[in-house]
Amino acid sequence: MEQLEHIIAYEFQDKQLLKTALTHSSYANEKGAGTKYNERLEFLGDSVLGIITAEYLFTNHNDFPEGELTKVRSALVCEKALYRFACEISLGEYLYLGKGELHTGGRSRPSILADAFEALIAAIYLDGGMEAAKTFVLRFIKEAQAEAIEINTDYKTKLQEIIQKNPEERIEYVTLGEKGPDHDKRFIVAVKLNSNIIGEGTGRSKKQAEQLAAKEALRLMGL
Repeated sequence: MEQLEHIIAYEFQDKQLLKTALTHSSYANEKGAGTKYNERLEFLGDSVLGIITAEYLFTNHNDFPEGELTKVRSALVCEKALYRFACEISLGEYLYLGKGELHTGGRSRPSILADAFEALIAAIYLDGGMEAAKTFVLRFIKEAQAEAIEINTDYKTKLQEIIQKNPEERIEYVTLGEKGPDHDKRFIVAVKLNSNIIGEGTGRSKKQAEQLAAKEALRLMGL
């Protein structure tokens, strides 16, 4: 656990809180009554994560309406995002799992890692207060927010509206390739106007890559 504390740059006063955050119910079930596991911490961590993320977006994006703030926050606190954050600190390596979960890939299961990440947030909050939790959470949120904003800005619709002014023109999105490991895969997509590539984008999903390709096309059009 000391290695994990070094990775997250936080040293626990109450080591039991950290162990509980890392303990899955499957491990507790095998060990028997009295073994604490992380589901209650996950519940609290979800709320702490939500308020920290909402406050950060509210403070740093004064031009965003409520609907846009909600979309970006949702992208930052969803299971997919939390799984990625957990992988960044190799959280799966430190989990206490039952034998069944160990044998079926529990250390890399998105739902388990996302839940453990929320439990870790709660443990830091209970051990060191809101400022400690905020320092930990913002380490991930600040880096991921730009991507979340990109995903929720509809460049594809803007490009389509421009192209539709000329009925004979046609655009399509083509996947050029993929790169990276499964937990951090990148998709490369091109947007074509008729048969000519007018923009390319690389993203964590095909949807994001398409949006970034459309953004590039708009930029090259001077828009």
